[in-house]
Amino acid sequence: MSLRPANPDFSPLRAAPESAAPESAAADLSGAAPGKRYGVAIVGNDKIIDWLLPFLESYAQTNAHLPLYLVPYDENVAQTRRAAELYGAHFIEEVPEAIDRLAAELYPGPFNGNRRRLRKLQALALPLDEVAYVDVDVVLFRDFSPIFGRLEAKKTEFIVASPSFEYVYNEKKADYPFLRDALLFNDGFWVTSSKYLKLEHFIETIRDDAKIFHEVRKRGQLFAQPLVNFVTHRRGLAITLLPHCVERASHESFYKAPGITFSEGKPLDPDSKEIYFAHWAGATALPSTGVFDAAWKEFSKAAWARFRK
Repeated sequence: MSLRPANPDFSPLRAAPESAAPESAAADLSGAAPGKRYGVAIVGNDKIIDWLLPFLESYAQTNAHLPLYLVPYDENVAQTRRAAELYGAHFIEEVPEAIDRLAAELYPGPFNGNRRRLRKLQALALPLDEVAYVDVDVVLFRDFSPIFGRLEAKKTEFIVASPSFEYVYNEKKADYPFLRDALLFNDGFWVTSSKYLKLEHFIETIRDDAKIFHEVRKRGQLFAQPLVNFVTHRRGLAITLLPHCVERASHESFYKAPGITFSEGKPLDPDSKEIYFAHWAGATALPSTGVFDAAWKEFSKAAWARFRK
């Protein structure tokens, strides 16, 4: 894979702020282990540049110390390349042929162009000990360091933020014992390690169980989410919600969430738990008047000013 070295020397944009806590204090706030390689992965292209730039600005303001890897959604990436360079992200050059073959096999035909959403699986092939995948219609509000170093065999092998009860499987999931009590999740955010989940596991699982997958998956322009759920459930991964492994973390991230308040510019849920990011999942227009939208607009304004220089 054509990547710069993991955890490189960062550009000035990625330098830690002067007010940052010393390393010893930061270590107390996180399960991160010294010498481990942690990073964040996203998928983007020029079609969603209006979402990509605010994400990148929020990343620069909250998580610039973590390597960021940008997987191209397709070849429409002239602006995306420039944005990646500007924000110090690793732009992945290699075409994910195995993922694209799997996507074409699962969702054939000319009307399934959105099957490229499976390119998020390239996060599993990055040179990292742990990776956090995040959808790009998101802005980050907090340092992700406390999220890393929490994985543990048989206990916490795959971390998710939010359940998703309606957009994963259909009613036929009740016919399969391994799905009946499974935690269904939104795949717009997850953390895992190649020790527990690899791209090869997706290929193997679909090779063996494609019939079951197609029988139980929810239709309606859903591509990656049913698949990521199915493979993790079929392989019996220990799936854990973020608040169960990070103290004071909220499971909330939905852009329409009720009862949200802000403290020092950081959002809290109705139980005063810390919201790490906001996700505009399912939004059909850019943010305008919602509870998180003012923050998104500030990130967008700053990003476009930087981009147009």
